[in-house]
Amino acid sequence: MIYFRNVSLSFLDRELFNDINWTIHPKSRIGLVGDNGTGKTTLFRAILGEVHLDAGFIDIPDRKQKKIGYLPQDLVELEALGLIDYLRRKSGIAELEDAIRALEQEIASTPPNTHAYSDLTRRYAQLTAEFSARDGYAFDARAKQILKGFGFREKDFDKTCDLFSGGWKMRILLASILLARPDIMLLDEPTNHLDTESMEWLESYLKDYPGTILVVSHDHFFLDKIATQIAELSHRRIHLYKGNYTYYLAEKERRLEALKKEMELQKAQIRKIEEFVERFRYKASKASQVQSRVKMLEKFREIRIEGNARPVVMKFPEGKKSVKEVVRAEGLGHAYGDLRVFSDLNFTLFRGDKVAFVGVNGSGKSTLSRILSLSEAPTEGRVAYGDFVTMAFFSQESSQNLTYANTIWEEVQSVPSAADDQARRNLLGAFLFSGDDIYKSVGVLSGGEKSRLALLKIMLLDTNLLILDEPTNHLDIRTKDIFQNALIRYSGTVAIVSHDRYFLDHLVNRVFELKDGALVEYRGNYSYFIEKRAEGVSATADSDRSGNAGKTGDSPLSPKDKKRLEAEERNRLAKIKTALKKELAAVEEKIAALEARKAANEQALCDPQVHRDGAKIREMQMDLKTAENDLEGAYSRWTELSCRLEEEA
Repeated sequence: MIYFRNVSLSFLDRELFNDINWTIHPKSRIGLVGDNGTGKTTLFRAILGEVHLDAGFIDIPDRKQKKIGYLPQDLVELEALGLIDYLRRKSGIAELEDAIRALEQEIASTPPNTHAYSDLTRRYAQLTAEFSARDGYAFDARAKQILKGFGFREKDFDKTCDLFSGGWKMRILLASILLARPDIMLLDEPTNHLDTESMEWLESYLKDYPGTILVVSHDHFFLDKIATQIAELSHRRIHLYKGNYTYYLAEKERRLEALKKEMELQKAQIRKIEEFVERFRYKASKASQVQSRVKMLEKFREIRIEGNARPVVMKFPEGKKSVKEVVRAEGLGHAYGDLRVFSDLNFTLFRGDKVAFVGVNGSGKSTLSRILSLSEAPTEGRVAYGDFVTMAFFSQESSQNLTYANTIWEEVQSVPSAADDQARRNLLGAFLFSGDDIYKSVGVLSGGEKSRLALLKIMLLDTNLLILDEPTNHLDIRTKDIFQNALIRYSGTVAIVSHDRYFLDHLVNRVFELKDGALVEYRGNYSYFIEKRAEGVSATADSDRSGNAGKTGDSPLSPKDKKRLEAEERNRLAKIKTALKKELAAVEEKIAALEARKAANEQALCDPQVHRDGAKIREMQMDLKTAENDLEGAYSRWTELSCRLEEEA
């Protein structure tokens, strides 16, 4: 059990928690969600006792006897210990082994048939029983099994922990937590540094875990597989939903609709009471009834919908249309010294394609994205761009695309774009830069903030090809969904490296898997790729795995696959059409409002009374001119959207 009782916490003038009461039962599987900055990581630290609360308390009965495993979101530094030795120490097995060895030495030097000898042997029996219960005799085998699940190879077991990169160090720490078998696991973004195979392995491991799990994650699929309850931290309170993340989204929408109806009913009721009071306020015979209704009004607790802000919409500028064949890769191979990453890759990306490159860590996805973006030259082969292709590249090391001496606002202003200042500010807000934050120096931003800023700059550019390497790593679920919708509406070509399965599933129509230095194409979305990979068959089953995966028409598709692909293409086009129709309706509403405003000004300017006020005339003429200019832009956008809809028909 974990008990939250009247928990409140503030940092400076910002309140994070307000009177939280929450009971977490043993063996719970809880997904903790909420927008960035709401205090999810702080809540974990409060459970660990690392944060001093302003009011209330968090109680874990028998805390000293409970083991708590905590995976932080930030990268960690590990000691220069051998990998297996580090896991022994971190999991507590090494401590037990040391205690057992020390007891063995004491027993050997203590005379038998004495009280001291009896005490030592009793303690020895207890420790060996605990060691056995914790599977200490099979520890090495279990450790290697978990490490292999996280993508480590046999040759890695002899390395010291300090030699691994940051992402692999996080995997080592996660492995140590699983090996310790804690009663309570607090996992803060555990999938951030995992490839899809490792994620699937972790999901399988945690599915039957006997302890309590609390996980912060922006991975929709992961939360659906792991969580049986969602705890949303918003507006300084915890809101509970019994079910996985998909259920939470539907239930949250249902609750919001119910609250809206309740609010409207309350408003209507209040309006009727106020009308009665106003009508009979001064009538003596109704005085008692009026007073009764006034008291009723005072007792009403106003229903409010917090945070019901206007939804943010991101969209890419409409770039010039490229030729049909956007990028062709011919005989691509790459090596770093003696390490060959891949060889003889051949594929083509076409206009409008949304393509994912997937594979285990180290398979060469980021290397391929750099080669496709012409940021790095291949060891073999070539990349050819079609005519009128305008490319933008988002790299995981995107800080190289930023000028550290600039402020955030100066950096955004430096991008050549048709977007005005308000559009740029709206985009900054969508990427969690607001208020005075925009005047911060780029140099003081965190790694995640720098990545978001680099991504934001790409969204302002006029492009028709996007090459994106892990673009969603530092986005919360809400921002990620907004960005995903912008990519779905994007009319150009997208090549993306990502381990976010839900994001890919709703975006891509082709998947390329890098495996064993070769490329295999799956013509469908991410779910189709998973299905076919499980069967051991690709969509181009008879094509040469080592290099011909990208060629169309090499092997005939079955009628079933053809129907599925046609259905997926229809669904993709339907999403684009829906987005276009929605924007078209909004433009039509804007046109109607502007036409009404123009007509009102024209009519007012014909009124002789208005002509007596020179200042009023100038104000109306300026407003009329603004309305006419805005109308011209709206008409142009309406025509453009209508043409796009006809093209997609």
